[in-house]
Amino acid sequence: MSVNTSISNSSGLERDAQRAMGDHKVAPSEIAMGVVIGRASEYFDFFVFGIACVLVFPKVFFPFVDAQTGTLYAFGIFALAFVARPFGTALFMAIDRRHGRGVKLTTALFLLGGSTAAISFLPRYESIGISSVYLLAALRVMQGLALGGAWDGLASLLALNAPKDRRGWYAMIPQLGAPIGFMVASALFSFFIVNLSPDDFIDWGWRFPFYCAFTINVVALFARLRLVATDEFVRMMDSDRLSPVPLLDLFRHHTREVLLGAFVPLAAFALFHLVTIFPIAWLALNNTDRSPGEFLMVQFSGAIICAGAVAASGLIADQIGRRSALIMSSSLIALFALGSILAPLLFGESAIGQTVYVTTGFMLLGLAYGQSSGAVTARLGKRYRYTGAAMTSDFAWLFGAGFAPLVALYLSVQFGLAIVGVYLLSGAVCSLAALFIDRSEMRQM
Repeated sequence: MSVNTSISNSSGLERDAQRAMGDHKVAPSEIAMGVVIGRASEYFDFFVFGIACVLVFPKVFFPFVDAQTGTLYAFGIFALAFVARPFGTALFMAIDRRHGRGVKLTTALFLLGGSTAAISFLPRYESIGISSVYLLAALRVMQGLALGGAWDGLASLLALNAPKDRRGWYAMIPQLGAPIGFMVASALFSFFIVNLSPDDFIDWGWRFPFYCAFTINVVALFARLRLVATDEFVRMMDSDRLSPVPLLDLFRHHTREVLLGAFVPLAAFALFHLVTIFPIAWLALNNTDRSPGEFLMVQFSGAIICAGAVAASGLIADQIGRRSALIMSSSLIALFALGSILAPLLFGESAIGQTVYVTTGFMLLGLAYGQSSGAVTARLGKRYRYTGAAMTSDFAWLFGAGFAPLVALYLSVQFGLAIVGVYLLSGAVCSLAALFIDRSEMRQM
């Protein structure tokens, strides 16, 4: 099928973009930049919400309960987006099939940025009562639906153009969006916490990071549409490598692969919020001497280490194989979890212990998360890879990360910090079990 035929079947928005970019030859570096910008914008939105669940929402939306209960309520709303995400994938895959990738991405990213920015304008509980909580929950669901629709296939385009001996390196590039998104979110919150009085921060300072989300998502949208409109992307769609398929068709043929793929990265995804969101909550609720602004900068430093570890994971995977790299990183997370069980007060008692916990956790997160994306989707066959990778990612986030802050905080309050190590260990065990069930050598889809 020619590019011109593809253009005739596209939406008006996509058609215009393809005509403008049709002769543009995209270098791998351009694809990589578009992938990283897109992922970073998505993670920024989610980390802004997660940090606010600890530092803002209990006071703004749940003042009628104590701080601990308010934080648990906020984490419950935090989890809604991960529940909504698979439904968003289903909805936007249908839009993709009917109206084209450009319409899908534009709608999804405006919904993601718009719903995040809208949170900055929400009235407090004192103004409109419980309606403020309902509005917050509704906007959180919209964030989840939008993130499901933001799956653009650019990571697949990058991987399918990767040399065979550098697949691990190219697989890790999209994952850099996570530490970058966290660095921007944590730096913004830290700036306002340090430079504003507590009353001013709760009154208006916290709203600015949410408001920034819309601008960041618009920039990400243009970076991604510019690549989606290229000849290379159209040719891959024409060869069915990046075409959406109905979900019933996917699950009829590949239910096992999707579910197995969701469990492979569980160690990384369980650790994800245990070194980002949960530590902030623990420190805030236990009245430690460390200020949230200072600790956010410790985490900022940890995110830099995480980015370096993500890059290292690509080099390691190219040397020893992706499956071996995942087994190694999951095993290290299991050891880290055992250490958290045997010495739980390392994190809770001292500033040095907290820094060691966060820094080590971010390093292990980078090693594991760098190779976790689409770990078994190469077995789906090219017709199902695009949709299958999206749904595998959705379920991995739901099982591994969506409820992690809520579960970890509740269990730690009931049974102490050691139980958080048990929770993390269960994720590592699930990853190792899935890796040993699937003994094929894994490639980025």
